[in-house]
Amino acid sequence: MNLFSKYGYTPNKEAIDSSLGIIASNLDGVISDDVLKDCFSFMDLTSLHSNDTRDNIIKLVGKVNAFKTDFPDYPLPASICVYPNFASVIKSHRNYPDVRVTVVSGCFPSSQSFLEVKVKECEMAVSAGAEEVDIVLSLNSFLCGDYAAASNEISEIRKVIDATAASQGRSAVLKVILETGLLVTPENIANASFLAMEAGADFIKTSTGKVDVNATPVAAYVMCECISKYYEKTGRRVGFKAAGGISTATDAVVYYSIVSTILGKEWLDKKYFRLGVSRLANNLISAIEQKTVTFF
Repeated sequence: MNLFSKYGYTPNKEAIDSSLGIIASNLDGVISDDVLKDCFSFMDLTSLHSNDTRDNIIKLVGKVNAFKTDFPDYPLPASICVYPNFASVIKSHRNYPDVRVTVVSGCFPSSQSFLEVKVKECEMAVSAGAEEVDIVLSLNSFLCGDYAAASNEISEIRKVIDATAASQGRSAVLKVILETGLLVTPENIANASFLAMEAGADFIKTSTGKVDVNATPVAAYVMCECISKYYEKTGRRVGFKAAGGISTATDAVVYYSIVSTILGKEWLDKKYFRLGVSRLANNLISAIEQKTVTFF
């Protein structure tokens, strides 16, 4: 089944490679302090380590709280992204409510568990203060062609996080990680993109950062083309998040340029564009300051 056919879209690898070549050749003309600061503002500043503790998450939040003191002319990151059990830590220690509480959930990173467990974990995360929830597409369903089951999982999680957030008088954002390195083909990536958007994703995201192949420009290009086609058909703007292996200022600007080229300036906003990062923050600051900075 080709979900993308109903949107009048077929991934064209030759055209994608050509466009990416043009983007790569023009990077020097795109990179500027303003663009790098924009990329900083799109970051979901991430700590997803097996040895994360309450103390080191508090320390990370403290660095974000102190950032404007040392760098008053910089924006803050869009969010801090942690495991769901640390949502309340960010909520209770952050000084800037605009820095959102993001969690990975739904049995991240494999999504290999019972739907009831995934739903409950997402519900508990939002109850604890999560404002944005990143889940992984059920690849065990998707890769065997059971698109209905994969879609249903997203829809069920969408319902529970909306209801839980509404009970607290707020809303929640749902990001669906496609794990594009395991989808492999542009056709699979396109199918997964449309499936996730149709099931209610606010963002589609490339990767968990926990597999061998994570974010790639080709995957990002296909996903952004799907977002564009979906917007043309439905009028609903869906965001794009690149994550996994994005560590240099140049890496960030590649994804910035892909979003700008395909989706336009309306998407160059943290409402619709995110970078999932653990190492990028210091490198962006270093590139702007023209010296090595290790703030985070």
